[in-house]
Parts: sequence; C-alpha cells; structure tokens
Amino acid sequence: MRQHDFVDRNRLWSRLNDAVAAHPEALPTPLMVVDLDAFDANAADLVRRAAGTPVRVASKSLRVPALIERALAHDGFRGVLAYTLREALWLHEQGITDDIVVAYPSADRGALARLVESPSAASHITLMVDDVAHLDLVDSVRASLAVPVRVAIDVDAGLRMGGQHVGPKRSPLYDASAVVALARTVCSRGGFRLVGAMTYEGQVAGLPDDVPGQRARSLVVRRMKSLSSSQLEVRRREIAEALAEVVALEFWNAGGSGSIEVSAADPVVTEVTAGSGLLVPTLFDHYQSFEPRPASYFALPVVRRPSDQIATVHGGGLVASGPAGDDRLPVPWAPAGLHLTGLEGAGEVQTPLTGHAAGLLSIGDLVWFRHAKSGEPFEHTTTAHLLAGDAIVDSVPTYRGHGLAF
Repeated sequence: MRQHDFVDRNRLWSRLNDAVAAHPEALPTPLMVVDLDAFDANAADLVRRAAGTPVRVASKSLRVPALIERALAHDGFRGVLAYTLREALWLHEQGITDDIVVAYPSADRGALARLVESPSAASHITLMVDDVAHLDLVDSVRASLAVPVRVAIDVDAGLRMGGQHVGPKRSPLYDASAVVALARTVCSRGGFRLVGAMTYEGQVAGLPDDVPGQRARSLVVRRMKSLSSSQLEVRRREIAEALAEVVALEFWNAGGSGSIEVSAADPVVTEVTAGSGLLVPTLFDHYQSFEPRPASYFALPVVRRPSDQIATVHGGGLVASGPAGDDRLPVPWAPAGLHLTGLEGAGEVQTPLTGHAAGLLSIGDLVWFRHAKSGEPFEHTTTAHLLAGDAIVDSVPTYRGHGLAF
C-alpha cells in the first residue's frame, strides 16, 4: 500500500468515526454511510465523461430513493434504468421520475397486470423485450388493447471472436435480421409501441483493466475492450440503419459506468447508463480511463480480540453476486492495514481481521468496509446515513426501509 493511501484511509477512519460519535443517536450496525461529497463529485465526472450524452441512472446500483433523486438533480442526468417492473411502478407512483426503462424482461404477471391497467404508468415506463414470448406475457394479463405498452429491444452487445462469445449472456438477438424481425412483430401487433433499443456492453463497462500486479491480464482486457467496442460500433450502425426502415426510435441506450466515453462517442447511442460510478464499489477501483472516488462504506463493530494479532467484528458476510472469488468479498478499508483471514473470510455472524492495525483496535471500535458491488449492500439495511463534510446530515430509507423487496 502506498504511503499516501495509508494516510488517506486512516484519515477517513477518523472522519467517519467522528461523524458517528457526534450523531445524537446510537446507530445500529451494519452501519451504511454514503459520502455525499464524493457522490456529487462522481456524478459530475460521469457527466463530463458522457460529453453531452444524457446519463440514465441505474437504480440497481443505488436502491436508495433519495440517492436516485439526488443523481437526477444533477444536470446531465435524465431518467432511470430500473431492474424490475415492480420497482418501476413504485418509482412512477412516487413521482421520482416520469422516464423509466426496465432493463430486464419481466415475467411478473402481477406487475404486468398493473401496468396495462394504468394509462399513466404505461406512458412513462418502457419494458425490455428480446422475444415474442415477452409480448405474449403482456397480452395474457390484459383484457383490451386500450392501454398501449412501450417496449424496447435488448440487443446482445457481446464480442464474438473465433466462435467464442465474450460478454453478458443477455439477449438472443445479435444481427440486424433478427432484431428487425422482432421489431416488425412489435410494430404490427396491436397494443405495443416500439420506442427504444439497448446494447449493454458489460464486457467493456464492467471489467477493470488496470489492476495492480496484473499487468499482462490488464493488457489483454484492454485489447478485448478495444476489439469489442470496434465490432459493436459497426454492428450497432448496421442494426440502427435497418431499424430506421421499420420505426423511428426515441432512444438507444448503451454503456455503463466503466464505458461511458466509448459508448457516448458512438453516434447511434442517444443515452448512456451509470450507477456504480456514483458510489464506486471495489470492482470499479482499477480502470485506466477514469479514477472515481469511493463514496459508500459500511461499518461493523469489533466484538472480540481472540489474540493480540486478531480483531473480530460482528457480521461481515456481505458477499457480492457473480462468480465466487476474492474480488466478491468485502474489503476492510479503514483503518488501513487490515485483511480477511484465509480460513474464515467474511462470515455471517463474525469476521476475524488480521494485519498490523488489528492489534490497535479495541472492543467497540468500528471497522469500515467497502463492498464489491454498488447497490447490493443496501439490501441488508433499512437506512442509509448521508455524510456531508464531517457530519451525518440525514438518514434516509433504502428500498428495504420502504418495505419494498423487488
């Protein structure tokens, strides 16, 4: 660890601890804190990187309504990319935004029934489809075509090379002919309006490419990203030209926090998406193209001292989704110099920590962690505490705090 990183993380430890100590109430753990100064700086940087292309907020990466609204209040942000239809309906009902795109196809018949019964919701929420079966599901829950449903087509944005597919396994639609075939079906079918398209290049947006100690791998990842972006730009143009003969789209969504510059530079793309870049989990630490500021932390109290070299905190097993590996584990961040143990890792009820800082901790001290992913920690709490400067200035409900489980 570089000396200035060591100093900065210990200063952060003091800052966060002092803010908690000054709070008039005892705050339960796991204690989630969002640094608004860093959040706002990240929002401004995302807008800068988008270079005039509107940024849609990925709600999956926030899951705190107050933070979604805060992001939308920044110039350059517009609309929400929701992760479920039920969530999108709630966001619409709360008046948080009138522009919601659901990022994933929905098979939630109850939520679909609510959508087709509400002209207001149907006019402000766009469903994602990549199969005629998604249209059939909508039709199966409605009695008439009086309320048209807005849909967007999800197009696979993976890299295909040497018979291999690199990227998220999302849509079955890859080339222009398949996309146009579905588009013609949507446009000829009563009760639907085709308004958009999505190409999410997760293999570009979601992979760190400047990882310390992994120079060779990072070079390979950067080469893959370049090839993927070049291939996708050509294919996206071909698809867009073919679709233009069928329908005039309102939007073309692409990208993520890790690929904003590349995605926004494509003339086909009308908007990009960002969410993780606002809070910056550890999976977004090592990108060559940008250096965001961590803005989200959770604290756990030391409850045991098994030895002079170990401090054990209560809880800690907030492990990120995705392929199992060390990069999915929470990282003890402040004070600096702490590490998970190889045998216990991050436990559900206790997490032993080693490292030179462990011997300096006392029972009752807080250790601050960073999560590997952005929105997932907020599934474990009802409240996010907002830090501005050196003080906690507000405590706001997460989706769970609102009694919501999407």
